[in-house]
Amino acid sequence: MTSFGSEKVKNEVLLVARLLLVALFLITGWSKLMGYAQTVSFMTQVGAPMPELAAAVAIVMEVPVALAIVVGVFARPLAVLLAFYTLGSALIAHHYWTMTGLAQLDNMLHFYKNVSIMGGFLVLYVTGPGKYSVDARFGLLEGGILSSSSR
Repeated sequence: MTSFGSEKVKNEVLLVARLLLVALFLITGWSKLMGYAQTVSFMTQVGAPMPELAAAVAIVMEVPVALAIVVGVFARPLAVLLAFYTLGSALIAHHYWTMTGLAQLDNMLHFYKNVSIMGGFLVLYVTGPGKYSVDARFGLLEGGILSSSSR
């Protein structure tokens, strides 16, 4: 079976993939940070428990944690954390099964977009961030606490 040349660009692709995987989080997280009151209002509207705390958690997950993924620091555990966060976001904000009409369709698409993003985070967990990462720079990948072989 051929790898179609993927081994030659594996680390570069992992770097680009990490950036693409969290681009949405960085954009929406920044807007949540800059419009905290509106974020709390939205959290209240969608029925998030403790809307002020939910907004703060969302901002932390979508800005500093997403930035950590971009630079590849603690990438594997944070990928798992973001996968769970993405599931929670889908269940809280995109509960399409309680809706009808266009709102149902729109939220169903967003829900399954989140499911797809979760898949990306799980792939990142398995592959690791690659050589262009803080984890690799400090030797945390090969045999370290963040490697897949340490499980």
